[in-house]
Amino acid sequence: MATHNQLGAQGELMAVQFLMAKNYQIVAINWRWQKAEVDIIAQINDTLVFVEVKTRSSDTFVKPEEAVHEKKQSLLIEAAEAYCETNNIEMELRFDVITIIHQGNKTITKHIEGAF
Repeated sequence: MATHNQLGAQGELMAVQFLMAKNYQIVAINWRWQKAEVDIIAQINDTLVFVEVKTRSSDTFVKPEEAVHEKKQSLLIEAAEAYCETNNIEMELRFDVITIIHQGNKTITKHIEGAF
């Protein structure tokens, strides 16, 4: 596995642990639909949350959340609609972004609720 893939997988695991510590129930991880992959689907109270995780070793050039561009957002929205239709789910939906930046011995985690 390439280093950036390992970093991404590690970030997704950290994001799952982060959400669980905040009392989110993890519903699915790496759920795929057509060209889209939802990193984490979680539930908090009566809201189903679709989470995109961006992990970087630095934010020197571009902040991780800026990588969740309009096309990615559109794919995630379509995937969320398909997930809800496939599973006969009718509840409030929200789209979050979790960014994880590893800088030396320090890890910075940022949770952007309702990112788009």
